[in-house]
Amino acid sequence: MHGKAPIKDRVTTKPSMTRRAATWTLVLLVLAGAGYYFFAGTSDVAQRGGRSRFGSGGGPIPVLAVAAKRADVPIYLEAVGTVRALNTVTVRAQVDGKLLSVNFDEGQDVKKGDVLAQIDPTTYKAALDQAVAKKAQDEAQLANSRNDLERYERLAATNAINRQQADTQKALVAQNEALVQGDQAAIDNARAMLGYTTIVAPLDGRTGIRQVDAGNIIHASDTNGVVIITQITPISVLFNLPQQNLDRVNAAFAKGALPTDALRSEDDKVIANGRLTVVDNQVDQSTGTVKLKAEFPNTGRQLWPGQFVNVRLLVDTLKQVVVIPTGAVQRGPKGTFVYIVKDDNTVAVQAITVGEQDEDQAVVTNGLEPPQRVVTTGFSRLAEGTKVQATAPGEQPAAPAPTERRRRNRAPGSSGNR
Repeated sequence: MHGKAPIKDRVTTKPSMTRRAATWTLVLLVLAGAGYYFFAGTSDVAQRGGRSRFGSGGGPIPVLAVAAKRADVPIYLEAVGTVRALNTVTVRAQVDGKLLSVNFDEGQDVKKGDVLAQIDPTTYKAALDQAVAKKAQDEAQLANSRNDLERYERLAATNAINRQQADTQKALVAQNEALVQGDQAAIDNARAMLGYTTIVAPLDGRTGIRQVDAGNIIHASDTNGVVIITQITPISVLFNLPQQNLDRVNAAFAKGALPTDALRSEDDKVIANGRLTVVDNQVDQSTGTVKLKAEFPNTGRQLWPGQFVNVRLLVDTLKQVVVIPTGAVQRGPKGTFVYIVKDDNTVAVQAITVGEQDEDQAVVTNGLEPPQRVVTTGFSRLAEGTKVQATAPGEQPAAPAPTERRRRNRAPGSSGNR
């Protein structure tokens, strides 16, 4: 009995060994589960990746395709322009005086010669009357001196008087004639000053905010003037283009007026049509741009001085060239290319050369001929020879055949196996 362990020790030792074995068994089960999850997940991802590349169940990949076509393509140069009034005049008084009346409304359209305001003409009319009276007085003296000259000439001819008296009278007549001429100039000046008391519109245009009210004393030296008139029909737009475009613009401008469109900046909607009128005679060296000016009829008052607009200048039109959507053009290490849809509904990589291009369409100068179809969406899933189901934009894709649906339903991971 002394050589055996106590009953208590034998009982407690066996459960300890059981717990150790259970722990190792649990660890092995966890590792096995993690390995299965890893490899099963990788297989599932690979299976899903295979389906995403080749289509669900290995079927054709749905894509949008558009046929290349021939069309006339306008070539535009685009810039941001500033609307400027064709003419702007600050109407100022040319004489001093009290402003009796203002004869226009703010924002009113006026014609050249319309009376805008009236200055008190009293003192200027008096000055005119005075000049007229002075001329009448000098004309009377001139008439009398001419009569005397005529008598002196007759007497000098008979040696009744000294010839010197006749010559002196002749000089007096010339002086009186000069006085009369001076009086006429004074009359013309006084009449002009009187005319300046009526302020008229110097051009057709629209009045702005009135700068002075009736009853005020105004002066010819006032800087603000009475009102600003702006000519807005027609109107001009100034914009700049890079100097690299100067040769192209000048070549096109030499053939005739170039159509110019003004577009609303927020949505690029054409709001006015005009023509290019001026290409500036020098390039701005600080910016490397040249300034251009276009004129618009602006009969609908779509353009307003100080407004910013997008400008589109037509410099050329390419006749019957091959065009495709810009979204179909892809770029790779070897240059530009497109995916074309062949007759057997597989795609092929086709290298192309692109000429002009904008946000909507690209001109293909080499490598493509109508009516070849090019893919415009789904490029990440395409490769040479990939089977596709091509539809035109806005067209509903055809439903798969019944055998195709059954085959997809039998595919691993499909809803038919769940």
